[in-house]
Amino acid sequence: MDADLKSIASARRAADSAFEAYRAFLGTDPVQVDAIVDAMARAIEPEAERLGQMAVEETGYGNVPDKRVKNLFNALSVADYLRDVTTLGMLWRDDATKIAAFGEPMGVVAALIPVTNPTSTIIYKVLSAVKAGNAIVCAPHPRGVECGIETVRIMARAAEQMGAPKDLIQCLDSVTIQGTAELMKHRRTSVVMATGGPAMVKAAYSSGKPTLAVGAGNVPCYVHKSKARDLAEVAEMIVTSKSFDYGTACVSEQAVVADPEIARDLRHELKLKGAYFCTPAEADRLAKVIFKGVRVMDPDKVGQSPQALADAAGFAIPPRTRCLVSEESEVGWQRPLSAEKLNPVLAFYEAKSTDHGIKLAQSIAKFEGWGHSSVIHSDDPEVVARFASVPTGRVLVNTPGIMGGMGYSTDLEPSFMLGTGTWSGSITSDNVTALHLINIKRVAYESRPWRDIYEEYGA
Repeated sequence: MDADLKSIASARRAADSAFEAYRAFLGTDPVQVDAIVDAMARAIEPEAERLGQMAVEETGYGNVPDKRVKNLFNALSVADYLRDVTTLGMLWRDDATKIAAFGEPMGVVAALIPVTNPTSTIIYKVLSAVKAGNAIVCAPHPRGVECGIETVRIMARAAEQMGAPKDLIQCLDSVTIQGTAELMKHRRTSVVMATGGPAMVKAAYSSGKPTLAVGAGNVPCYVHKSKARDLAEVAEMIVTSKSFDYGTACVSEQAVVADPEIARDLRHELKLKGAYFCTPAEADRLAKVIFKGVRVMDPDKVGQSPQALADAAGFAIPPRTRCLVSEESEVGWQRPLSAEKLNPVLAFYEAKSTDHGIKLAQSIAKFEGWGHSSVIHSDDPEVVARFASVPTGRVLVNTPGIMGGMGYSTDLEPSFMLGTGTWSGSITSDNVTALHLINIKRVAYESRPWRDIYEEYGA
């Protein structure tokens, strides 16, 4: 059978059977739902490393230790958060206003899964969807089908052993663009959760279904002079975050902006932590390796080690290099390394002043990353308040971008789907959770005589 026809048929079967499972799941006691979510999380924990290994082998992106951490974060931290969240039944009541709110499932969730995080995103979306009482069908990237199927198999088996209906949790085993499009627009699909590149996000919003989608992240990281005594720790946070899973996370730092008073010392500390500062010629060659053209990253260079990128660009780096750095002075496609880079590569800017540093951060965020996240290292609350004008949905203070943005080192909601707001065409700027996957029904009693409207406004 033609690959597209096979994928379309697979999507239709999955959507129809997921809908039947959802109907059977309706009315399940929230206590039982929580038990199912906990069982799925526990089932993933001993498999986290194996699934990470499968993801690296199939996609060629990232590294196993960090994939394992991503899987465990979603299986443990996300599950811990969900345990204390009420999604079904009465959410709250206000006796004074005579209003009560009730959570009800949306139905069938179509979950688009990115190739950069093919197992961890599934764990997060499945736990969130089921916690909200929904069925879910995952549509993995074609380069992540096998590891996606295995992740779903583990979670679905655990759920069914706890009494969940068969087909409540599914993964397409035949994936093409046309098949994924069919899943999104299918009459049984209620909502789309889209994580991926700009083309995928645009297709999701064009599906005609309610959609939660996220945009690109070109995360600026401004280091203020007030951190002069802490630059070793700041450098460690930046390098660790940017090199994590070889830079496959959109919330990792993309560009460092340093105040002039501390720029030299920060360069030194970054080098001590494993950053290699490229020569201008090396940076130009690196840009040609990472990008095929304007707004086009070479997919084969995403999530690759610093050594692999340097080899491809034809220059040598020290053996323990953790990330590559390009000194920049401009922002825009005339300097490609000022854009989002899904690999362990940073841009570095030396600001002329605090005002200039904040303006640079604003320019970087607006260029290819409007609405996502920004990072500031500062001990001056007034400077932090000024920096918060950067047009991003998250402003992370004195913490690594990835750990802070996903809600580990901050008290943001633990999530692997970070909304980018209307800045970039997204419906939300929140860290998306199960609470975004329910309909909220309000029951409202009359609180004043309805006839009073005629006396108040005139008959």
